Amino acid sequence: MNLIVDVGNTSVKLAVFELETIQGKWECNKTDFKDTLLGVRSEYNGISRAIVSNVGDFGKANVDSLQEYYPTLFLSYQSKLPFKNHYTTPETLGVDRMALVSAASKSFKKENVLIIDAGTCITYDFLNDENKYLGGAISPGVEMRYKSLHTFTAKLPLLKKKMPQSFFGDSTEDAIHVGVVISVLNEIEGFISNYQKEYPNLRVILTGGDAHFLRDRIKNDIFANSNFLLEGLNYILETNKHSC
Repeated sequence: MNLIVDVGNTSVKLAVFELETIQGKWECNKTDFKDTLLGVRSEYNGISRAIVSNVGDFGKANVDSLQEYYPTLFLSYQSKLPFKNHYTTPETLGVDRMALVSAASKSFKKENVLIIDAGTCITYDFLNDENKYLGGAISPGVEMRYKSLHTFTAKLPLLKKKMPQSFFGDSTEDAIHVGVVISVLNEIEGFISNYQKEYPNLRVILTGGDAHFLRDRIKNDIFANSNFLLEGLNYILETNKHSC
């Protein structure tokens, strides 16, 4: 069994895989990681190794706790990846993006794939049908847009995300919802359209924390998979299983 640890900006997600099948998932704060890890360990005693994808600040104590129990691969640009990386600054490529492209490489061989991760940021990553990663784009996520309107103005309120029912915001709050959410939807549709012009047979994957919030309003044919990053990390760990 493999233990997958995805350290984000605000929380930590853990998953246990038996071969390619996910057996369980957990999410916790970084301060609760050790207790969560002990719970996972007691429930699944067949775990043999672990992988960590860290885009936040995991902390030495959490690293030590994990390494105490399992040989651990800490994903980096130097790790063996299952695709050809054509990013010109590979040392700056986020490990979360590496994992997403790895999942696409495994699941959609010889296809042109656009992976959209709607989380804290919205990332767009493209893998072509020759298994070459060509790069993509990064833009502010839904919550970040709400926060920026509040932070950089004197009077606009901080709102929780809400899907607008109209394109016309007839109050300040409704106008913010329209401005934030519809702009995100239009952005996503625009990226898909631009890629489809060059790659007509394009498969689009939508994942991340806001995937289910957005997917029903996206007109293009997409495949939503909330476990896509975890699946990619598991695939990377299998690729590197003899080096950890």
